[in-house]
Amino acid sequence: MEHVIRPVRADEWRQVRELRLLALQDPAAPVAFLETYENAAMKSDEFWQERAEGGASPGGPVRQFVAEGPDGVWAGSVTVLIEEPGTQGVFGAGSSVRQAHLVGVFVRAEYRGTGVTEALFSAAVEWARAAEGEGAGVERVRLFVHEHNPRAEAFYRKFGFVPSGEVVPVPGDPGAREREMVLERAVA
Repeated sequence: MEHVIRPVRADEWRQVRELRLLALQDPAAPVAFLETYENAAMKSDEFWQERAEGGASPGGPVRQFVAEGPDGVWAGSVTVLIEEPGTQGVFGAGSSVRQAHLVGVFVRAEYRGTGVTEALFSAAVEWARAAEGEGAGVERVRLFVHEHNPRAEAFYRKFGFVPSGEVVPVPGDPGAREREMVLERAVA
């Protein structure tokens, strides 16, 4: 794999926007993201600047990783949210442990199956395990996958995520479900 996996930089807000808008046009977008292309396309430059800045802060609770090719093209991205005990997560309920939540997973179709997704996930999990703050690092990494997104679920299982048993309704579509999958820290 020729891609460099690295955190975004605050001044790369245009690339953050471009990749997000591309992700929201992917055929899997309706079951992969909680946002529509139309909604994201209307957001201001200031929104994207703040989003990039938030994902670039090394000591903050959010970190966005990209896979950058030798030609400068971003092949994909994943964002890590550190959730502190007692705080409300993306789908409402909080946790009693410090955990990482992976969101915004996207890899361009032409780079799927090339190792880019694995490399992005490895960087995200490694960063989360070493994240600063109370308890320094996390023991548990989680994500949610839509019940009708088998391609993503298959990758998550291959990477080592397993269903936790928690199922939540999809915001805006209470008839649909998202399943939580977790990656526990291996016991040495």
